[in-house]
Amino acid sequence: MKIVKLSDARHLPFWQRPVTLLFLMAVAMPIAFNTWSALLNNFVIEVADFDGSDIGWLHTVREIPGFLAIGVIAIIIFVREQIVGLVSLLMLGVATALTAQFPSMGGILTLTMLSSIGFHYYETINQSLQLQWINIKRAPQMLGWLMAAGSFATLIAYIAIVLTWRTFDLSYNFVYMTSGGITAAIAIFAFFAYPQFESPNPQNKTMVLRRRYWLYYALQFMSGARRQIFVVFAGFMMVEKFGFKVHEITALYMINLIANMIFAPLMGRLVTLFGERRALLFEYAGLVLVFLAYGGLYFFSWGVMLAAFLYVVDHIFFALALALKTYFQKIADPADIAPTAAVAFTINHIAAVFLPASLGYLWLVSPAAVFVLAAGMASVSFLLAMLIPRHPQPGHETIFQPRMTAPAS
Repeated sequence: MKIVKLSDARHLPFWQRPVTLLFLMAVAMPIAFNTWSALLNNFVIEVADFDGSDIGWLHTVREIPGFLAIGVIAIIIFVREQIVGLVSLLMLGVATALTAQFPSMGGILTLTMLSSIGFHYYETINQSLQLQWINIKRAPQMLGWLMAAGSFATLIAYIAIVLTWRTFDLSYNFVYMTSGGITAAIAIFAFFAYPQFESPNPQNKTMVLRRRYWLYYALQFMSGARRQIFVVFAGFMMVEKFGFKVHEITALYMINLIANMIFAPLMGRLVTLFGERRALLFEYAGLVLVFLAYGGLYFFSWGVMLAAFLYVVDHIFFALALALKTYFQKIADPADIAPTAAVAFTINHIAAVFLPASLGYLWLVSPAAVFVLAAGMASVSFLLAMLIPRHPQPGHETIFQPRMTAPAS
């Protein structure tokens, strides 16, 4: 397979350049994963008769591969990152396509595990390639555009579901087969159509844990814990408490996507203008209020419209998570990007392994308590973000180190 240095890629046709491949992968992944997510709560409740505890266990199983993402380091010793990313994308697509073929607890958990391996290994590699292939000055806005591209692809899929689900009485199997098949086909095309791009900075092929990255690790841990509560229980609440049907929950996701398409590039621009510190502080403060309001839905007579509004606002705040990527890009040794992406993904998923199952039992007792706990986690993230300097760089990773004029060794 042809290998092209990143510096020479500008001579290739536009459709074969590294950034174009990043956009193609950004489009392919959410077609399978977000379609799976959109149908999941209705599928497991209507077909497999899941309750809050069952959905918690499903998401615990789903997050185990994320916890083991550090295994990517061992794989890239023998296989190029780009190949690992595309094979993982193919695995996600195939597993998604087969999801409805096994509508039992054991079958759903098995397919969830397989699709999750593809998703998490793809995301680990994708984050690494983004930070290696995108110029540091353009990174915030380019990451925003990549998020918008993924949102647009998912929007098209959701429009198709909303317009055809009841009209043509679609089955879960048909939708899962179609979305997973499209993702798998794109992965196969990208594998054969693109050369292998070689970064100017060879990546370390051993596990990297550096003391100076401690704040990044801490923020990743809190981000994973906090986000799990939203991913697992916010959508489940919309179905269980407010009775949303497939086309209704998908329509809500469509609103989220339109908001992401509009706001993600703007968020990237805001990170460029105001810096990672202010962007993350704004995100975490907003999430505290949103999670407290979620809890309030169970104590006050607040209606479904407010719940839907909070769900959309929640997604908009999460778009600012790109600031955490660019913070690391600014403080990192370029050779540390791939191994640290794997380590960070594992750290991000430590809480994800036990939180969904344990909080599933808490959900049976008090759903509001789950969201209050999430607000507390967002508050801890806010305090940690206060330690980010205005202009982070190697040797100046936190406010406790003086700013240096030259990178640290």
